[in-house]
Amino acid sequence: MIKIVIAEDQGMLLGALEALLSMEDDFEVVGKAQNGEEAVTLVEEHNPDICIMDIEMPKMNGLDAAEALQNHPCKMIILTTFARPGYFERARKAGVRGYLLKDSPIEELAEAIRTIMNNERIYAPELVDIIYSDDHLFKNPLSKRESEVLTLVAEGKTTKEIAGELFLSPGTVRNYMSIILDKLQVSNRIEAISLFKEKGWFK
Repeated sequence: MIKIVIAEDQGMLLGALEALLSMEDDFEVVGKAQNGEEAVTLVEEHNPDICIMDIEMPKMNGLDAAEALQNHPCKMIILTTFARPGYFERARKAGVRGYLLKDSPIEELAEAIRTIMNNERIYAPELVDIIYSDDHLFKNPLSKRESEVLTLVAEGKTTKEIAGELFLSPGTVRNYMSIILDKLQVSNRIEAISLFKEKGWFK
């Protein structure tokens, strides 16, 4: 029997996944979570064979949870709406065995679970295309210091607070922000943070 934990913040989808997977003779759903923190706790408590996780969840997202469980023997499957290169890259680095999209038929998920239990990996075809596309070669163009500045901006710090934390003058912080916007080819801080998050470049 393959023991499964499901983490999904949409209650209706969580219930549907449980019902559909429970119809398989060799599957047993041993836990349901609605955020990443609950998922980590359930995996540590129940030691399932498989944990299926959404990405966009409250408290702790699925990628953070996968990273937290990277050394756990449970095999991780990301089930998400988002075929984003940055998300996929983070998932692979966290040792996720499967990355599937929610518009896939339930039969594909069931088959992927069995395949992953045989120590294979399953990635949605759209994501395999991403790996070999030019987009995959688009690495973080910011320096370590520029990345630090944008991370603090994303945390809601003011220019003065960032200057104090990084031992810089406010003018230097503003110069860094101008460079960041230019390198990322965006027009404001919000767009810069959004792009950085989408690409999975925040540490």
